[in-house]
Amino acid sequence: MSLNHAPQQRINDFVVRFANINGSGSASANRLFAQSILRMGVPATPRNIFPSNIQGLPTWYEVRVSEAGHLGARGGTDLMVAMNPQTWDKDVASIEPGGYLFYDSTKPARDLRSDITVVGMPLTEICNREYTDSRQRQLFKNTIYIGALSALLNIEPEVVETLLAEQFKSKEKLIAPNVQAFRKGRDYALANLPCPLGLQVHRRDKVGDRIFIDGNTAAGLGSVYGGATVCAWYPITPSTSLAEAFIRYCKRYRTDAETGHGRYAIVQAEDELASIGMVIGAGWNGSRAFTATSGPGISLMQEFLGLAYFAEIPAVIFDVQRAGPSTGMPTRTQQCDITVCAYASHGDTKHVVLLPQDPHECFEFAAQSFDLADRLQTPVFVLLDLDIGMNDRLSAPFTWDDSRKMDRGKVMTAADLDSGRTFGRYLDVDHDGIAYRTYPGAHPSKGAFFTRGTSRDEYAKYTEEGPVYQRNMERLLLKFESAKQYVPRPIRRDAAEGAKYGAIYYGSTAPAMDEAVELLAAQGVSLNLLRVRAFPFHDDVLDFVAAHDKVFVVEQNRDAQLRTLLINEGEIDPARLVRVLHYDGTPITARLICAAIANSINAAKVVPLRKAAT
Repeated sequence: MSLNHAPQQRINDFVVRFANINGSGSASANRLFAQSILRMGVPATPRNIFPSNIQGLPTWYEVRVSEAGHLGARGGTDLMVAMNPQTWDKDVASIEPGGYLFYDSTKPARDLRSDITVVGMPLTEICNREYTDSRQRQLFKNTIYIGALSALLNIEPEVVETLLAEQFKSKEKLIAPNVQAFRKGRDYALANLPCPLGLQVHRRDKVGDRIFIDGNTAAGLGSVYGGATVCAWYPITPSTSLAEAFIRYCKRYRTDAETGHGRYAIVQAEDELASIGMVIGAGWNGSRAFTATSGPGISLMQEFLGLAYFAEIPAVIFDVQRAGPSTGMPTRTQQCDITVCAYASHGDTKHVVLLPQDPHECFEFAAQSFDLADRLQTPVFVLLDLDIGMNDRLSAPFTWDDSRKMDRGKVMTAADLDSGRTFGRYLDVDHDGIAYRTYPGAHPSKGAFFTRGTSRDEYAKYTEEGPVYQRNMERLLLKFESAKQYVPRPIRRDAAEGAKYGAIYYGSTAPAMDEAVELLAAQGVSLNLLRVRAFPFHDDVLDFVAAHDKVFVVEQNRDAQLRTLLINEGEIDPARLVRVLHYDGTPITARLICAAIANSINAAKVVPLRKAAT
């Protein structure tokens, strides 16, 4: 076939997308592909795009290869590995001009484009010839196409074979047949296909000491290091693997070596209501406790969250966001729970919210969240999303200072109570809005174990007197203001002194935003950046807005929820905050951000003719 577009020629800079069928066993093979590129010292970022319901539906696995270290989704596909006839038309259409299509040529292809290079390999025919068992045919087909891709993309075979040995080390009898299948695919490609293609992987040393881990696993480990001993949860995509990671690490690190007894309590509750109730009960009793959920779970927890806020009980809630409302798209990513978490429950509430950008911050913020919950005696939300939580990503190694002590906040002991110190459960003696508390059983007679979810005075005595209620509500607001000194500060990065434009963003938007700045700079647009990492907003956030003519607020939801919080909390003129939104369930891309900001700036430069004539 003659091409009307020159084939791409790229080294260590391209996007491969695998189109498979859910339940076909392709996930482990595709992950093997991504890992092999990492082992060659080239950064690669995979994203698994899978259906929420039954086996047999389409699934995709995208791997971005970027020697420059760009970890965000780029958009577009340079090499499509098309293994699913159901999505053929869509998959072929997504290939960039000059890109490549690799497919199973056992059956003739249809509707091929003239601006791409087509590479066919009779995978089904090979598997039918080599294997008699139907399940083996399917599973080894995946390994065979990885072998072919290793030849087409110049991936070192020794790297893949080493990874296969590691993958099946607990089932050694599977190593040899998988290596054999890999070699079948590679040998066929070398003998029959145009190897290598214009897209190639060349060995580099760009990965360094970084680790490859997903955000849910990182948060589960961070919770162990943060001192959590209680987890009550109800399974929900995409947060389930966070609780499961915590369970694994508890078994490893919180089990007594002599007795074999665990020093932790994990309860899979009957629903989200029960799980948050258990967490609040454990927090009131002095344990560090958390639940892991997603948007629908947050909706169900509203009344209990109000209780924890008003009674001032520590609790940590990990919300791994997905696309809503209602059931929405359970296996797609979004940043759509910002406002519901910030103002969770009825009445006047404001909650501390942490916004990690990657697995490293998932680990750090998870550990820190328990200190914050104890220090502030309040629920603390850690907002991940599916893109961070469930996808493996290169991350700086986790570090921990063994001398670090847990911050239990203001806790009065029996000795404190016997010393004659004034104690009122809701009495603000330090003028920071944070009262002192006691643990149940701290003192046989002087400890105040009772707490209230109803209106009360400073000594926990029930009252409905308006001035007393108002005084308590104002103290809670002062406590929220005090939280600014404890939560992670925003990170600012200036492109140029005196730049007119700024951008505010958070969470998983970060890698795409970092790359978008480079694309904008190439167009002559200087953009200063501020990454928000927590709510309440530090004063630095408002200072950043004041320092720029326009500030673009980049987020992944329909209603510009972070922008809404900025307007509400900072009393900012809405006209100064420009929406840049993406909410189709896929990760935001640098291309989208760049185009939106550039178009907005260019549109503002156009002077209407009537105004110019005036």
